[in-house]
Amino acid sequence: MSDAREADEPRRSNDRDDSPRGRRSEQSDAVSDAREADEPRRSNDRDDSPRGRRSEQSDAASDAREAEESGAKAEELSTKADEPSTKAGEPGAEADEPRSGADEPGIEGAESGPRRARQDDGGRRKYGLLGSTLVIIPTYNEAENIRPIVTRVRESVPDAHILVADDNSPDGTGKVADELAVEDDHVKVLHRKGKEGLGAAYLAGFRWGIEHGYGVLVEMDADGSHQPEELPRLLTALKGADLVIGSRWVPGGRIVNWPKSREFISRGGSTYSRLLLDVPIRDMTAGYRAFRKETIEGIGMDEVASQGYCFQIDLAWRAIKAGFHVIEVPVTFIERERGESKMSRDIVTEAAWRVMSWGVGTRVNKVLGRKDSRDSKDF
Repeated sequence: MSDAREADEPRRSNDRDDSPRGRRSEQSDAVSDAREADEPRRSNDRDDSPRGRRSEQSDAASDAREAEESGAKAEELSTKADEPSTKAGEPGAEADEPRSGADEPGIEGAESGPRRARQDDGGRRKYGLLGSTLVIIPTYNEAENIRPIVTRVRESVPDAHILVADDNSPDGTGKVADELAVEDDHVKVLHRKGKEGLGAAYLAGFRWGIEHGYGVLVEMDADGSHQPEELPRLLTALKGADLVIGSRWVPGGRIVNWPKSREFISRGGSTYSRLLLDVPIRDMTAGYRAFRKETIEGIGMDEVASQGYCFQIDLAWRAIKAGFHVIEVPVTFIERERGESKMSRDIVTEAAWRVMSWGVGTRVNKVLGRKDSRDSKDF
């Protein structure tokens, strides 16, 4: 009898206990099992108690602050990435956008919301890549200077192309330029019929460059007064501008081997132009410049008829009036060592007369409430 009860015990231990105590024990175990099974799900459910709501609000505010700080940091990094750099050997430069080996220059100049500069959603200025560079060098009787200056440009900015715009020089400058073009496929020659002036030569060079797809157009003298070694600085600054002027009269700029009389004319001409035309550019007559193609296209190139000093003043003023961003970077201007200067009293007189006409005409139009539609051919 005892053996039968022991053999049957395992079976009876698995049977349901129908006593009140057994039923309460089973219910308690079921509730406990349900809580454990549901625990992961309930941990993600919303707690509607006052304490739970406060906790969720605090977590949400913390998440928002973290997201805002992360966005601000990302925006700061993006802004820094867009800023031009002038450090030598900095990686990431485009092949046709040389970097400068000099420290970043102090920048001054005219700034107004450019008509052609794109903007991002935050209203910040946004400029595209510069594209390929064409250095335009007008020549008239520069046979002694053209080879050295071309060599220096090629060494300073190896990716740039050079266009020699020769006004049928009697001394054979055009022939020397042709020899350079045969030796180097980065050198091109534009033969013109005769001496028509600096302004006309540059305008012809601009048109040629635009037709051949260049994104940057540079003005440079053939006599060595503009240092090709400083060209990378202008090109770097152009990444954040529409026109960059190599200036003698901003901090860091200087001149070498000039007589006081020549300095007086240059400084006086720039001050005279700045006051009459109401522009903040310090060196209005500077001839060392780098333009974006869009700037040249937007300043009314076909309306320009001025020459010499006046040509440089005209282009700078037109760029500002058209709403382009113009800045100046310091350069060193060295007086030519070979050949003869093209400066003359007639060039200075033309500049003084035209600038006065432009300045007075603009003020009269402003007083009368008329739109200023100045055409250089009218003066």
